[in-house]
Parts: sequence; C-alpha cells; structure tokens
Amino acid sequence: MSTYATPVSDLAAREQSSFLVRVYAHLILAVLLFVGLEVWFFRSGLANNVLQIFSGVSWLVVLGGFMLLSWVATLIAVPSVSRPLQYLGFFLYVLLQALITVPLLAAADSAAPGVIASAAQATIGGFLLLTAVVVTTGRNFSFLRTFLIWGGLFGLAAIVCAVLFKFDLGTWFSVAMIVLAGGSVLYTTSNVIRGFPPNADVAASIQLFAGMAMMFWYVLRLFMARR
Repeated sequence: MSTYATPVSDLAAREQSSFLVRVYAHLILAVLLFVGLEVWFFRSGLANNVLQIFSGVSWLVVLGGFMLLSWVATLIAVPSVSRPLQYLGFFLYVLLQALITVPLLAAADSAAPGVIASAAQATIGGFLLLTAVVVTTGRNFSFLRTFLIWGGLFGLAAIVCAVLFKFDLGTWFSVAMIVLAGGSVLYTTSNVIRGFPPNADVAASIQLFAGMAMMFWYVLRLFMARR
C-alpha cells in the first residue's frame, strides 16, 4: 500500500488522527449498511429469493463467484483509482457480504432465536479488544502475514473438501477460523496505523470490515453449534 503515497505514520499527528477518524467512520458505515441490508432483505421478502438462488447452486460456485467479485470490489477501492470508484468497491463489497450471509442468518434465526444478537455482541467486543491491543501495545503485527496467507488457503481447501465430500467441518474449524479472523484484525489494524497512505481510508475500512465480517460468520456458527 505504501507505494501510492507517504505512509500515514510518517505524517504529523493531526494528519494521522484525521486519517484514522475517516477509516473508522467508513467502517461504522459499512457495519450499518450491512445491518440495514440484512433487515431490508428479510423484511421485504428478498431473503427468500436469495435462499432459493443459493439452494439451486453449488456452494463451490457461490464461493468462487463471491471471491471473484470481492477481488474486483477491493481492486477498485484502492487509492490509485478515483474516489467514486473507491466508494463503488466499498458498497459492492458490503452488498456481497450481506448476500452471502443471508443463508446463515436464516438458519440461525430458525434454529436458535436470539443467537444472532449474541454473536454480533461477541464479534464487536472481540474486534474492539483486538483493536485496543494494537493501539495500547504499539506492536507491529506484520509478522502475521504469512500465517494469514497459509491459514486462509488451508481454510479454503477445507471448505472445498467439505462441499465435495459432504462432511461437516465441525466446531473446531469455526474456532480456528475465528482465530484467523482475529489475526486478520490485528494485522490490518497494525498496517492501517503504519503502512497505509492517507488517501487509503476507504481501502483500509474494507479490509477491517472483511476481518470483522469473517469473525461474525464463524462466531455465529460456533454459537449455533452450542445451542
């Protein structure tokens, strides 16, 4: 990211604070937009259409399409493109996250009413705690990059195998993915403070939201398994 401009860590304290305010304002906007979309989907009945589409398509196709579109969304949100394109990538990514979460929310609401709110509270609490760890310790968590890459690849391989051979990944997989999501939050938060240029606030918020969304997904799965 630092190839686009001077890292925000090299700027004056006022500019650093302004950048962080913009990043977390965008993150809050992403969370609110995500929640608003989910409420709209279910209250309008669109969630049923989403469920019908997903039920008739292999999850491998859904996962592959989601990964491709997510890559496009994050690609057009980098600071090297115009501001309108950055926001297009931002809203597209949140929309994709909302769509792919619909089946999980429907299953959770049917099988364990109230568990969605509990998972959301746990996710927000965990995210704030991990953010506080980075801020208070001042530690550079860039060393987690290799762990995140390999962990993501192994997680993806496990999901593909589960779909192909029709077996349940179980509770420990959810725990492992929560740990991976937590590592992503630590790494991204550290990178936001040190490595991002001041015009990358939208891109930074997308990366933080991605880690939070992944954590929520697997926290919800874990809570459902315990009910």
